[in-house]
Amino acid sequence: MERPTNKELFQFLDITTLSVSDTEDSVRHLVNTVLSYQANGFVPAAICVYPNFSALVSSLLRQTPIATAAVAAGFPASQSFLEVKLAEAKMAVQAGANEVDVVLNIGQFLMGNEQIAVNEIRDLKAIIGPTKLKVILETGVLKDGISIQRAAQLAILGGADFLKTSTGKVDLGATPEAVGVMCEVVKEEYGHTGRKIGIKVSGGVRTKEDALSYYALVYEILGKDFCQSDFFRIGASSLADTLVNE
Repeated sequence: MERPTNKELFQFLDITTLSVSDTEDSVRHLVNTVLSYQANGFVPAAICVYPNFSALVSSLLRQTPIATAAVAAGFPASQSFLEVKLAEAKMAVQAGANEVDVVLNIGQFLMGNEQIAVNEIRDLKAIIGPTKLKVILETGVLKDGISIQRAAQLAILGGADFLKTSTGKVDLGATPEAVGVMCEVVKEEYGHTGRKIGIKVSGGVRTKEDALSYYALVYEILGKDFCQSDFFRIGASSLADTLVNE
């Protein structure tokens, strides 16, 4: 495996702002900062925001290859009425989101109501159509490998295009163990169906070495073909400045 350059690593980033204090001005400032990176050849995969900022971000990114991603469906706890979750996801796409990040219904999963959790993901995928659906497993809550494996399988069964580790809103984010389990599930799915499911590592990825270690893990288990932004993402906004200025 060749070690990716800073610009190559940058292309996997979903640069994110998900703060209670987000405003149109602060989101616009973030997008303009990302566009300044792009002018120097550093182009991320997406900018991820709350759904109400989808229209603003998509309008600012219109002439770029950078996707607009929005969290939706009761993020970060996925504790709401299904009708509300569906409406929020649909509205995010209508406002310009190219990708939607949602949380698997962990409450139903922990209760053993697997079919409810699968059906919810299936309904969300149906309502957003070809828009990329990234399903967050919140692996820090699931903790053990068997639970993470099963949650990943259910998300894929529901139609997830990506598996994502974490919301970044709980104490424990991504771990190599969790990402390894997710990669193995993706590998199994690819072997059985030929369908490539993406992996997004999010939560606790703070350094370049962290990012490189996850890249190497995905490369080792899934191979070079998965090491492109269509199938591999890193949620580590704080890493952007490091990669640009190093």
